[in-house]
Amino acid sequence: MSVIPGSVERARQVLDRWRRDPVQMVVDEWPRVDLDDFQVELLRAFGRDDIDRIAMKSAKGPGKTAGLAWVGLNFLATRPGQVKIGATSVTGDNLDMNLWPELHKWMQESEFFRTALSWSKTAVRDRKRPENRFIEKRTWPKRGNAEEQADALAGLHGEHVMWLIDEGGGIPVAVLVTAEAIFATVGQDAKLVMAGNPTDPSGALHHACVISRGQYFVITVTGDPDNPKRSKRISLEHAKAEIRKYGRENPWVRVNILGEFPETAINALLGLDDVEAAMARTLPPAAFSHVQKRLGVDVARFGGDRTVIFPRQGPAAFRPITMRHQRTDEIAARVVMAQNRWRRVADEEILTLVDNTYHWGNGVIDQLVVAGLGPIGVNYAGKAIDPRFKNRRAEMWIKGAAAVKRHAMLPRLPEMVRELTEPTYTFAGGQFVLEDKDQIKERLGFSPDLADAYMTTYAIEDLPADIISKLRQRAHATTDFDPTAYGLPREVDEDHGRARMDFDPWDPHL
Repeated sequence: MSVIPGSVERARQVLDRWRRDPVQMVVDEWPRVDLDDFQVELLRAFGRDDIDRIAMKSAKGPGKTAGLAWVGLNFLATRPGQVKIGATSVTGDNLDMNLWPELHKWMQESEFFRTALSWSKTAVRDRKRPENRFIEKRTWPKRGNAEEQADALAGLHGEHVMWLIDEGGGIPVAVLVTAEAIFATVGQDAKLVMAGNPTDPSGALHHACVISRGQYFVITVTGDPDNPKRSKRISLEHAKAEIRKYGRENPWVRVNILGEFPETAINALLGLDDVEAAMARTLPPAAFSHVQKRLGVDVARFGGDRTVIFPRQGPAAFRPITMRHQRTDEIAARVVMAQNRWRRVADEEILTLVDNTYHWGNGVIDQLVVAGLGPIGVNYAGKAIDPRFKNRRAEMWIKGAAAVKRHAMLPRLPEMVRELTEPTYTFAGGQFVLEDKDQIKERLGFSPDLADAYMTTYAIEDLPADIISKLRQRAHATTDFDPTAYGLPREVDEDHGRARMDFDPWDPHL
């Protein structure tokens, strides 16, 4: 690397100074950066020879990934000879969306790093010695066993080696143990820096910050309004509002605002691979035609929200109807129209479930009753039928998520992917607890109306399609309803398989 102005000796002096004082590197290369106190603490700790392991547990949003990128670039620039850095995260997608573009960003904003290094989708390399000096992506099998996860990250050896671990809160301890193998070689210059939100008290970050704290330099990044060392990048007003609304012991407040571990893990309800598999899945009519049809209706509460009518029959969900700025009578009329279009026989019963939390759906329910239908209002905040869940919302969402993981077919709606993958859950007071909708909406920037309407269809157990008909013992006339109008794929994939499950909330042993 010879792009630092001046003689070779001058370049060596600059790099040596950066090695001892990484803060100076940031000041030199990105002078507009207003360093937070925790970033200064990270950089100074990284420059110390007596500290080889750093764990940073952080509240949401202070810029911890930027810190990881800076120390990675510092290590690559300031070590002579062979330099090998592995970069990993909780998932490959997370690595692609966070640490990897962060490296690219800071490289592009520095003439030195932009000239000295090349960036690709898989590696950052020294332009002169790309085979021996690099930061390389490494992923591990999320659904593999501990041995498979460890093997995927093994084999990082060299004169100077380092691991960058992002989102360590959700990474298994086996992955961390494998990364720590770089310290086993005598005389090898090795460092490990991990950052993440403290979501899981059994994951790698907790292991470093609590179990193996004596080996790690631990940094806590907090947004606690009462802590004078709080990060200035975390909104004080937002932090106070979240604490007032949910309390300090709320698991999401502990993680996202205070930067502390909750009593039990905070887990993603659905992963990207689960949702994409469900949207790619096709089912033959025989897989769902025997199950009762139902519509889940999520009524818009505010001007920017959508009213969504979501059709589902057993494992098959079809393309929903989306409405904006409609009166209750217009919404009810659209529900009636949807029912009429979907009926296979003249008096077939189609169950309509309306989200009526805080009575938002009252008007639509009243209109449907006048129309002669028997809608069921669902109070998301109400008591769950199954006592293992805190409320009806947690019960429906976790049940619906289990179906998506197992066998459900979802319509191909890219805008629905984030709505399904954003929510998280934890286990508190002996019950499954789902993250509050307002917290999800804040991160998304919009209300998860599509996902809520779909999950509303799980408010009542699925029933046989002809149960009402058998009770009434009526004759039926057929119609020419075509389910493909709602997005059901015409093609049939006989080998559609079953989605894998990480957890089963319906397991009687839970």
